[in-house]
Amino acid sequence: MEIEIGRGKKGRRAYGLDDIAIVPSRRTRDPEDVDLTWKLNGHAFDLPLLASAMDGVVDTRTAGIIGRLGGLAVLNLEGIQTRYEEADAELERIAGFPPAEATRGLQEIYQQPIKPELIAARIKEIKDQGVPVAGSLTPQRVRQHIDVALEAGLDVLVVQGTVVSAEHVSSVVEPLNLKRFIAEQPVPVIVGGCASYHTALHLMRTGAVGVLVGVGPGAACTTRQVIGVGVPQATAIADAAGARMQHLLETGQYVNVIADGGMAYAGDLAKAVACGADACMIGSPLAKAEEAPGRGHHWGMATFHPDLPRGTRVKTDTIGTIEEILMGPANENDGSLNLMGGLRTAMATSGYDSIQSFQKCEVMVAPALKTEGKKLQQAQAVGMG
Repeated sequence: MEIEIGRGKKGRRAYGLDDIAIVPSRRTRDPEDVDLTWKLNGHAFDLPLLASAMDGVVDTRTAGIIGRLGGLAVLNLEGIQTRYEEADAELERIAGFPPAEATRGLQEIYQQPIKPELIAARIKEIKDQGVPVAGSLTPQRVRQHIDVALEAGLDVLVVQGTVVSAEHVSSVVEPLNLKRFIAEQPVPVIVGGCASYHTALHLMRTGAVGVLVGVGPGAACTTRQVIGVGVPQATAIADAAGARMQHLLETGQYVNVIADGGMAYAGDLAKAVACGADACMIGSPLAKAEEAPGRGHHWGMATFHPDLPRGTRVKTDTIGTIEEILMGPANENDGSLNLMGGLRTAMATSGYDSIQSFQKCEVMVAPALKTEGKKLQQAQAVGMG
């Protein structure tokens, strides 16, 4: 239903993940009977989880750890790891910047050109650990670097930007024809981000096997403030899920909806799946890991843009290992540890035994969900994250 914003403009009401609640059904299950697996073209994963292509989250070491646990880590093929042979030294510099100098310092560090030989080397380092290799490239650079990435053994390509459309118009450069480009690739391609039904549907029609949904919800992203563009995640995911159904009816092809950003706790992942996501891409929760390359800091892919940064470096608290954050055990009570256990328990409590069945659960608008009856927790700053 449209709401009148003014006499000359109407708009839909949109909801974030904090605005909704999962409604338990008449049935419950044992968590051990819940199946979290999902498939991406020819690849099967034990966990419906991708690690964001952010330099403070994924390097070759963390990609191996996440892959062995059953998830898929996406390496930023335009990041620190492919610009510097000694990437750790630059990550140390980034962690040491005073807050007021962080953005300018990042811009300076990322001026170093991308080295094709490092793209190949990093992919091989992950490949040698026996896990699938996923890498992210922007639409502007994907044609330039895709050949070396494929030759090195890339398994999954992510074409990623703040907003990616199937119909980019430019009078300056020849835009990437996504449909033609994807058809030429020997590996599955995920594209995004997007935040609306029509954009998601058009991206699905390019032949992508997955669509990233999320514009601006990330912990380190300032897109919504800088350019005013974005859609709250619950609505964006549900709209993309509607596009997936329409595309399935039209073509018989199922395209994965991947919620990208805005999920800090296990309950957020559960609500994203309940809204229609097949998997969740997370960054800031993994930036809190002991093994995270960001050394207690986290920043987005547009933080270092030379002209219009749309992200910031944020400080994170180290709370455990990657395995503890994803699989437990948890020694915190706010849902920041054992994310997959929380998702599994949410599905079991609501009576669902698979990701796709959980997408059919009932949800309701419930802005008081996290605060109702929690006055003592709020007053004492416990249990709320």
